[in-house]
Amino acid sequence: MDITKCIVALFDFDGVVMDTESQYTVFWNEVGKKFHPECKTFGAMIKGQTLAQIYGKYFQGMETEQARITEDLNRYESEMNYEYVPGVVDFMRQLRANGVKIAIVTSSNEKKMANVYAKHPELKELVDRILTAEMFTRSKPAPDCFLLGAEVFGSVPGNCVVFEDSFHGLEAGNAAGMAVVGLSTTNPKSAIQDKCRLVIPDFTSFTYADMMALLG
Repeated sequence: MDITKCIVALFDFDGVVMDTESQYTVFWNEVGKKFHPECKTFGAMIKGQTLAQIYGKYFQGMETEQARITEDLNRYESEMNYEYVPGVVDFMRQLRANGVKIAIVTSSNEKKMANVYAKHPELKELVDRILTAEMFTRSKPAPDCFLLGAEVFGSVPGNCVVFEDSFHGLEAGNAAGMAVVGLSTTNPKSAIQDKCRLVIPDFTSFTYADMMALLG
């Protein structure tokens, strides 16, 4: 840990700050049934990817279908329930009280996040920055988004802790050279425990001191 640089906490959004992943799984599994019936777990397969990345991998050259999916997704997101993962609000406030910089680093775009702000205007006051899909070229599992999270605060990877739930997100945090905490909100502990330093079910029993212990 570089004591000359600030400490930074980088939170994925879906499945980490808001408990939304089960809703997305329903939506994308329905898309998968229609366009990729050979894949029974399409919703799980695309977790942590931007919309552009999903289209590039699974709907290349299907512009009409992409437009239809985008329209359906925008409508779905506007009607979704956005509920905080237990303990995350108190944990963020604890971090702020101890001088930790906080960023949400998400593969979601600004349009989706606007739906969130409409229902939770206080979210912007809980964090210092919100980095969305429009701000980086390569999405998770590339480390770009988390490296940007360190950069915007003038910090270094060794001073950053990543909170993630998806396989791509965990991989991105590790590739960035940061301490990674896994949330078992989307995948079971057994599936992610070898991809992070610690697995927690939520933030109800996780503290600032616990986070600092990971940085050494």
